[in-house]
Amino acid sequence: MDFVELKRRSSTSRRLLLLAGIAAICLFIFRNSSSFSTSVKFSQHEPGVTHVLVTGGAGYIGSHASLRLLKDSYRVTIVDNLSRGNMGSVKVLQELFPEPGRLQFIYADLGDAAAVNKIFSQNAFDAVMHFAAVAYVGESTQEPLRYYHNITSNTLLLVKAMAAHGVKTLIYSSTCATYGEPEKMPITEVTPQSPINPYGKAKKMAEDIILDFSKTSDMAVMILRYFNVIGSDPEGRLGEAPPPELREQGRISGACFDAARGIIPGLKIRGVDYTTPDGTCVRDYIDVTDLIDAHVKALEHAKPSKVGIYNVGTGKGSSVKQFVEACKKATGVDIKIEYLSRRPGDYAEVYSDPSKIRRELNWIARYSLEESLAIAWRWQKVHRNGYN
Repeated sequence: MDFVELKRRSSTSRRLLLLAGIAAICLFIFRNSSSFSTSVKFSQHEPGVTHVLVTGGAGYIGSHASLRLLKDSYRVTIVDNLSRGNMGSVKVLQELFPEPGRLQFIYADLGDAAAVNKIFSQNAFDAVMHFAAVAYVGESTQEPLRYYHNITSNTLLLVKAMAAHGVKTLIYSSTCATYGEPEKMPITEVTPQSPINPYGKAKKMAEDIILDFSKTSDMAVMILRYFNVIGSDPEGRLGEAPPPELREQGRISGACFDAARGIIPGLKIRGVDYTTPDGTCVRDYIDVTDLIDAHVKALEHAKPSKVGIYNVGTGKGSSVKQFVEACKKATGVDIKIEYLSRRPGDYAEVYSDPSKIRRELNWIARYSLEESLAIAWRWQKVHRNGYN
Protein backbone atom coordinates (compact mmCIF):
# COMPACT_ATOMS: atom_id res chain seq x y z
CA MET A 1 0.00 0.00 0.00
CA ASP A 2 1.54 3.37 -1.02
CA PHE A 3 1.75 6.40 1.23
CA VAL A 4 -1.06 8.36 -0.53
CA GLU A 5 -3.55 5.49 -0.15
CA LEU A 6 -2.64 5.05 3.54
CA LYS A 7 -3.13 8.76 4.18
CA ARG A 8 -6.52 8.74 2.41
CA ARG A 9 -7.76 5.80 4.50
CA SER A 10 -6.53 7.43 7.69
CA SER A 11 -8.37 10.63 6.81
CA THR A 12 -11.55 8.67 6.09
CA SER A 13 -11.31 6.92 9.45
CA ARG A 14 -10.91 10.24 11.25
CA ARG A 15 -14.00 11.62 9.46
CA LEU A 16 -16.02 8.54 10.42
CA LEU A 17 -14.92 8.88 14.03
CA LEU A 18 -15.82 12.56 13.96
CA LEU A 19 -19.26 11.82 12.52
CA ALA A 20 -19.81 9.10 15.11
CA GLY A 21 -18.87 11.56 17.84
CA ILE A 22 -21.26 14.18 16.49
CA ALA A 23 -24.03 11.58 16.30
CA ALA A 24 -23.40 10.56 19.90
CA ILE A 25 -23.55 14.19 21.02
CA CYS A 26 -26.80 14.75 19.09
CA LEU A 27 -28.32 11.62 20.67
CA PHE A 28 -27.28 12.83 24.11
CA ILE A 29 -28.86 16.23 23.48
CA PHE A 30 -32.05 14.60 22.17
CA ARG A 31 -32.30 12.26 25.14
CA ASN A 32 -31.97 15.23 27.46
CA SER A 33 -34.25 17.53 25.49
CA SER A 34 -37.56 18.68 26.95
CA SER A 35 -39.61 16.37 24.70
CA PHE A 36 -37.72 13.27 25.76
CA SER A 37 -37.56 14.17 29.44
CA THR A 38 -41.24 15.08 29.35
CA SER A 39 -42.22 11.64 28.04
CA VAL A 40 -40.14 10.03 30.78
CA LYS A 41 -41.85 12.17 33.41
CA PHE A 42 -45.28 11.09 32.21
CA SER A 43 -44.33 7.43 31.96
CA GLN A 44 -42.95 7.10 35.49
CA HIS A 45 -44.47 7.63 38.91
CA GLU A 46 -42.74 10.44 40.79
CA PRO A 47 -42.84 10.82 44.58
CA GLY A 48 -44.83 13.88 45.60
CA VAL A 49 -46.40 14.33 42.15
CA THR A 50 -49.92 13.13 41.31
CA HIS A 51 -50.44 12.41 37.62
CA VAL A 52 -54.10 12.81 36.63
CA LEU A 53 -55.65 11.62 33.37
CA VAL A 54 -58.41 14.07 32.42
CA THR A 55 -60.71 12.55 29.81
CA GLY A 56 -62.57 15.16 27.82
CA GLY A 57 -60.07 17.71 29.06
CA ALA A 58 -60.48 19.90 25.98
CA GLY A 59 -64.17 20.40 26.77
CA TYR A 60 -65.85 23.15 28.75
CA ILE A 61 -65.75 21.51 32.19
CA GLY A 62 -62.70 19.31 31.56
CA SER A 63 -60.53 22.26 30.52
CA HIS A 64 -61.43 24.15 33.67
CA ALA A 65 -60.55 21.05 35.69
CA SER A 66 -57.19 20.79 33.92
CA LEU A 67 -56.46 24.45 34.66
CA ARG A 68 -57.17 24.00 38.36
CA LEU A 69 -55.11 20.80 38.59
CA LEU A 70 -52.16 22.45 36.87
CA LYS A 71 -52.40 25.48 39.16
CA ASP A 72 -52.31 23.07 42.11
CA SER A 73 -49.12 21.41 40.77
CA TYR A 74 -50.67 18.18 39.54
CA ARG A 75 -49.29 16.54 36.40
CA VAL A 76 -52.01 16.41 33.75
CA THR A 77 -52.61 14.30 30.67
CA ILE A 78 -55.61 15.37 28.59
CA VAL A 79 -57.23 12.79 26.32
CA ASP A 80 -59.87 14.10 23.92
CA ASN A 81 -61.11 13.29 20.43
CA LEU A 82 -62.21 16.93 19.96
CA SER A 83 -65.70 15.92 18.84
CA ARG A 84 -67.05 18.30 21.48
CA GLY A 85 -63.86 19.68 22.96
CA ASN A 86 -61.88 22.63 21.64
CA MET A 87 -58.18 22.57 20.87
CA GLY A 88 -58.13 26.28 21.63
CA SER A 89 -58.59 25.58 25.32
CA VAL A 90 -55.67 23.12 25.24
CA LYS A 91 -53.44 25.73 23.58
CA VAL A 92 -54.32 28.19 26.34
CA LEU A 93 -53.26 25.63 28.95
CA GLN A 94 -50.06 24.81 27.07
CA GLU A 95 -49.13 28.49 26.98
CA LEU A 96 -49.85 28.89 30.68
CA PHE A 97 -47.91 25.77 31.71
CA PRO A 98 -45.07 25.20 29.20
CA GLU A 99 -42.70 23.51 31.67
CA PRO A 100 -41.70 19.92 30.79
CA GLY A 101 -43.61 17.27 32.64
CA ARG A 102 -46.64 19.42 33.50
CA LEU A 103 -49.15 18.90 30.69
CA GLN A 104 -49.55 16.68 27.66
CA PHE A 105 -52.40 16.33 25.17
CA ILE A 106 -53.26 13.04 23.48
CA TYR A 107 -55.75 12.94 20.64
CA ALA A 108 -57.68 9.70 21.04
CA ASP A 109 -61.18 8.23 21.17
CA LEU A 110 -62.15 6.42 24.36
CA GLY A 111 -64.22 4.06 22.24
CA ASP A 112 -61.01 2.65 20.73
CA ALA A 113 -59.96 -0.07 23.17
CA ALA A 114 -56.50 -0.50 21.62
CA ALA A 115 -55.80 3.23 21.82
CA VAL A 116 -56.98 3.42 25.42
CA ASN A 117 -54.79 0.47 26.41
CA LYS A 118 -51.79 2.06 24.68
CA ILE A 119 -52.33 5.32 26.57
CA PHE A 120 -52.38 3.49 29.89
CA SER A 121 -49.35 1.38 28.91
CA GLN A 122 -47.25 4.43 28.09
CA ASN A 123 -48.27 6.62 31.02
CA ALA A 124 -48.09 6.23 34.79
CA PHE A 125 -51.41 7.59 35.98
CA ASP A 126 -52.24 7.99 39.66
CA ALA A 127 -55.86 9.02 39.15
CA VAL A 128 -58.51 9.59 36.48
CA MET A 129 -61.04 12.39 36.21
CA HIS A 130 -63.57 11.16 33.68
CA PHE A 131 -65.43 14.01 31.96
CA ALA A 132 -65.56 12.73 28.37
CA ALA A 133 -69.17 12.42 27.25
CA VAL A 134 -71.93 13.86 25.12
CA ALA A 135 -74.20 15.90 27.33
CA TYR A 136 -77.32 17.38 25.77
CA VAL A 137 -80.70 16.13 26.95
CA GLY A 138 -82.55 17.00 23.74
CA GLU A 139 -79.90 15.43 21.52
CA SER A 140 -79.99 12.26 23.62
CA THR A 141 -83.66 11.75 22.77
CA GLN A 142 -82.82 12.09 19.07
CA GLU A 143 -79.65 9.98 19.08
CA PRO A 144 -79.94 7.55 22.01
CA LEU A 145 -77.45 5.00 20.68
CA ARG A 146 -74.78 7.66 20.41
CA TYR A 147 -75.29 8.45 24.10
CA TYR A 148 -75.17 4.85 25.28
CA HIS A 149 -71.99 4.33 23.26
CA ASN A 150 -70.16 7.52 24.26
CA ILE A 151 -71.14 7.45 27.91
CA THR A 152 -71.84 3.88 29.00
CA SER A 153 -69.67 1.82 26.66
CA ASN A 154 -66.71 4.18 26.82
CA THR A 155 -66.82 4.27 30.60
CA LEU A 156 -66.70 0.46 30.62
CA LEU A 157 -63.56 0.49 28.45
CA LEU A 158 -61.95 3.12 30.66
CA VAL A 159 -62.61 1.23 33.90
CA LYS A 160 -61.27 -1.98 32.34
CA ALA A 161 -58.07 -0.14 31.36
CA MET A 162 -57.72 1.27 34.86
CA ALA A 163 -58.11 -2.21 36.34
CA ALA A 164 -55.62 -3.74 33.92
CA HIS A 165 -52.98 -1.10 34.63
CA GLY A 166 -53.48 -0.68 38.36
CA VAL A 167 -54.84 2.86 38.42
CA LYS A 168 -56.65 3.05 41.73
CA THR A 169 -58.55 6.38 41.85
CA LEU A 170 -61.53 7.47 39.76
CA ILE A 171 -63.43 10.76 39.98
CA TYR A 172 -66.52 10.35 37.81
CA SER A 173 -68.42 13.24 36.27
CA SER A 174 -72.08 12.28 36.61
CA THR A 175 -75.31 14.24 36.58
CA CYS A 176 -78.53 15.03 38.39
CA ALA A 177 -80.27 13.68 35.26
CA THR A 178 -79.88 10.21 36.81
CA TYR A 179 -82.60 11.18 39.31
CA GLY A 180 -85.16 11.97 36.64
CA GLU A 181 -88.09 13.93 38.06
CA PRO A 182 -88.33 13.12 41.78
CA GLU A 183 -91.52 13.62 43.72
CA LYS A 184 -89.76 15.54 46.50
CA MET A 185 -87.35 18.46 46.46
CA PRO A 186 -84.53 19.08 47.18
CA ILE A 187 -82.68 16.08 45.79
CA THR A 188 -80.43 14.19 48.19
CA GLU A 189 -77.96 11.41 47.41
CA VAL A 190 -80.54 8.82 48.54
CA THR A 191 -83.27 10.15 46.25
CA PRO A 192 -84.28 7.23 43.97
CA GLN A 193 -82.64 7.32 40.55
CA SER A 194 -85.22 7.12 37.80
CA PRO A 195 -83.87 8.89 34.70
CA ILE A 196 -86.36 9.88 32.00
CA ASN A 197 -84.05 10.53 29.03
CA PRO A 198 -81.19 8.60 27.37
CA TYR A 199 -78.58 11.01 28.73
CA GLY A 200 -79.58 10.31 32.33
CA LYS A 201 -80.03 6.60 31.66
CA ALA A 202 -76.59 6.29 30.05
CA LYS A 203 -74.98 8.09 32.99
CA LYS A 204 -76.75 5.87 35.51
CA MET A 205 -75.60 2.76 33.63
CA ALA A 206 -72.03 4.08 33.77
CA GLU A 207 -72.41 4.67 37.49
CA ASP A 208 -73.67 1.09 37.92
CA ILE A 209 -70.62 -0.26 36.09
CA ILE A 210 -68.29 1.71 38.35
CA LEU A 211 -70.14 0.78 41.54
CA ASP A 212 -70.34 -2.93 40.70
CA PHE A 213 -66.64 -3.05 39.84
CA SER A 214 -65.73 -1.18 43.03
CA LYS A 215 -67.23 -4.03 45.06
CA THR A 216 -64.59 -6.38 43.66
CA SER A 217 -61.57 -4.06 43.88
CA ASP A 218 -59.80 -1.61 46.16
CA MET A 219 -60.39 1.30 43.80
CA ALA A 220 -61.12 4.70 45.35
CA VAL A 221 -64.27 6.06 43.69
CA MET A 222 -65.92 9.46 43.86
CA ILE A 223 -69.10 10.07 41.86
CA LEU A 224 -70.19 13.69 41.53
CA ARG A 225 -73.74 14.28 40.36
CA TYR A 226 -73.88 17.86 39.34
CA PHE A 227 -76.56 20.19 38.28
CA ASN A 228 -76.66 22.91 35.58
CA VAL A 229 -73.17 24.26 34.99
CA ILE A 230 -72.56 27.91 34.06
CA GLY A 231 -69.75 30.45 34.30
CA SER A 232 -66.12 30.58 33.27
CA ASP A 233 -62.63 31.10 34.65
CA PRO A 234 -62.68 34.31 36.77
CA GLU A 235 -59.33 35.39 35.29
CA GLY A 236 -60.70 35.19 31.76
CA ARG A 237 -58.50 32.40 30.43
CA LEU A 238 -61.16 29.81 29.65
CA GLY A 239 -64.85 29.85 28.82
CA GLU A 240 -67.65 27.96 27.13
CA ALA A 241 -67.42 27.67 23.34
CA PRO A 242 -69.68 24.91 21.95
CA PRO A 243 -69.54 24.07 18.24
CA PRO A 244 -71.91 26.30 16.22
CA GLU A 245 -73.98 23.31 15.10
CA LEU A 246 -74.84 22.55 18.73
CA ARG A 247 -76.09 26.00 19.73
CA GLU A 248 -79.68 24.79 19.61
CA GLN A 249 -78.83 21.93 21.98
CA GLY A 250 -76.55 23.87 24.28
CA ARG A 251 -76.85 25.39 27.71
CA ILE A 252 -79.22 28.27 28.31
CA SER A 253 -76.33 30.52 29.31
CA GLY A 254 -74.75 30.13 25.88
CA ALA A 255 -78.05 30.90 24.18
CA CYS A 256 -78.53 33.99 26.34
CA PHE A 257 -75.08 35.28 25.47
CA ASP A 258 -75.56 34.55 21.77
CA ALA A 259 -78.78 36.56 21.85
CA ALA A 260 -77.09 39.39 23.75
CA ARG A 261 -74.31 39.55 21.14
CA GLY A 262 -76.74 39.42 18.21
CA ILE A 263 -75.46 36.07 16.96
CA ILE A 264 -79.03 34.80 17.15
CA PRO A 265 -82.13 37.02 17.00
CA GLY A 266 -83.42 36.08 20.42
CA LEU A 267 -83.79 33.42 23.07
CA LYS A 268 -86.14 30.47 22.73
CA ILE A 269 -87.70 29.26 25.97
CA ARG A 270 -89.07 25.77 25.66
CA GLY A 271 -92.02 25.09 27.90
CA VAL A 272 -94.07 27.58 29.91
CA ASP A 273 -96.72 25.21 31.27
CA TYR A 274 -94.74 23.30 33.89
CA THR A 275 -96.04 23.00 37.43
CA THR A 276 -93.65 25.68 38.73
CA PRO A 277 -94.32 29.21 40.07
CA ASP A 278 -93.91 30.90 36.66
CA GLY A 279 -94.49 27.89 34.38
CA THR A 280 -90.86 27.52 33.27
CA CYS A 281 -88.38 24.86 34.34
CA VAL A 282 -86.57 25.31 37.64
CA ARG A 283 -82.89 24.37 37.79
CA ASP A 284 -79.96 24.57 40.19
CA TYR A 285 -77.20 26.59 38.44
CA ILE A 286 -73.68 25.79 39.66
CA ASP A 287 -70.62 27.83 38.68
CA VAL A 288 -67.91 25.87 36.86
CA THR A 289 -65.18 27.13 39.21
CA ASP A 290 -67.17 25.90 42.22
CA LEU A 291 -67.80 22.61 40.44
CA ILE A 292 -64.11 22.02 39.78
CA ASP A 293 -63.30 22.86 43.38
CA ALA A 294 -65.60 19.98 44.32
CA HIS A 295 -63.66 17.66 41.99
CA VAL A 296 -60.33 18.60 43.54
CA LYS A 297 -61.69 18.10 47.04
CA ALA A 298 -63.09 14.73 45.95
CA LEU A 299 -59.65 13.74 44.66
CA GLU A 300 -58.04 14.81 47.92
CA HIS A 301 -60.53 12.80 50.00
CA ALA A 302 -60.65 9.65 47.84
CA LYS A 303 -59.77 6.51 49.81
CA PRO A 304 -59.00 2.94 48.66
CA SER A 305 -62.00 0.58 48.71
CA LYS A 306 -64.34 3.50 49.45
CA VAL A 307 -67.08 5.05 47.32
CA GLY A 308 -68.29 8.62 47.76
CA ILE A 309 -71.41 9.91 45.99
CA TYR A 310 -72.17 13.62 46.15
CA ASN A 311 -74.60 16.13 44.71
CA VAL A 312 -72.85 19.29 43.55
CA GLY A 313 -75.20 22.24 43.46
CA THR A 314 -76.10 25.45 45.23
CA GLY A 315 -79.21 24.10 46.93
CA LYS A 316 -81.28 26.85 45.31
CA GLY A 317 -83.53 26.56 42.28
CA SER A 318 -84.02 29.35 39.73
CA SER A 319 -86.63 29.32 36.99
CA VAL A 320 -85.71 29.84 33.35
CA LYS A 321 -87.45 33.22 33.42
CA GLN A 322 -85.43 34.22 36.50
CA PHE A 323 -82.26 33.06 34.75
CA VAL A 324 -83.05 35.18 31.70
CA GLU A 325 -83.65 38.26 33.85
CA ALA A 326 -80.27 37.68 35.54
CA CYS A 327 -78.64 37.32 32.12
CA LYS A 328 -80.22 40.56 30.93
CA LYS A 329 -78.78 42.29 33.98
CA ALA A 330 -75.30 40.80 33.45
CA THR A 331 -75.16 41.73 29.76
CA GLY A 332 -77.11 44.98 29.84
CA VAL A 333 -79.11 43.78 26.81
CA ASP A 334 -82.91 43.48 26.64
CA ILE A 335 -82.94 40.01 25.10
CA LYS A 336 -85.90 39.14 22.89
CA ILE A 337 -87.78 36.05 24.10
CA GLU A 338 -89.74 33.50 22.06
CA TYR A 339 -91.83 30.93 23.91
CA LEU A 340 -92.08 27.43 22.43
CA SER A 341 -93.47 24.03 23.38
CA ARG A 342 -91.65 21.73 25.78
CA ARG A 343 -88.43 20.02 24.79
CA PRO A 344 -88.57 16.18 24.89
CA GLY A 345 -86.93 14.67 27.96
CA ASP A 346 -87.08 17.79 30.15
CA TYR A 347 -88.43 17.82 33.69
CA ALA A 348 -90.13 20.57 35.65
CA GLU A 349 -88.06 21.17 38.77
CA VAL A 350 -84.67 19.98 39.95
CA TYR A 351 -82.43 21.40 42.64
CA SER A 352 -80.00 19.89 45.09
CA ASP A 353 -79.45 19.38 48.75
CA PRO A 354 -75.65 19.86 49.00
CA SER A 355 -75.40 19.25 52.74
CA LYS A 356 -73.54 15.92 52.39
CA ILE A 357 -70.68 17.34 50.31
CA ARG A 358 -70.50 20.34 52.64
CA ARG A 359 -70.28 18.06 55.65
CA GLU A 360 -67.87 15.42 54.30
CA LEU A 361 -65.67 17.36 51.86
CA ASN A 362 -65.96 20.86 53.35
CA TRP A 363 -67.23 22.17 50.01
CA ILE A 364 -69.72 24.95 49.42
CA ALA A 365 -70.80 26.87 46.32
CA ARG A 366 -69.46 30.42 46.51
CA TYR A 367 -70.67 32.10 43.31
CA SER A 368 -74.21 33.40 42.96
CA LEU A 369 -76.14 33.15 39.70
CA GLU A 370 -75.59 36.85 39.02
CA GLU A 371 -71.84 36.72 39.77
CA SER A 372 -71.33 33.65 37.60
CA LEU A 373 -73.14 35.16 34.62
CA ALA A 374 -71.21 38.42 34.93
CA ILE A 375 -67.88 36.54 34.86
CA ALA A 376 -68.95 34.42 31.89
CA TRP A 377 -70.17 37.49 29.99
CA ARG A 378 -66.75 39.13 30.26
CA TRP A 379 -65.19 36.11 28.53
CA GLN A 380 -67.91 35.93 25.89
CA LYS A 381 -67.51 39.59 24.93
CA VAL A 382 -63.79 39.12 24.30
CA HIS A 383 -64.19 35.74 22.57
CA ARG A 384 -67.03 36.31 20.16
CA ASN A 385 -65.83 33.41 18.01
CA GLY A 386 -64.81 31.20 20.89
CA TYR A 387 -61.10 30.35 20.89
CA ASN A 388 -60.68 31.18 17.19
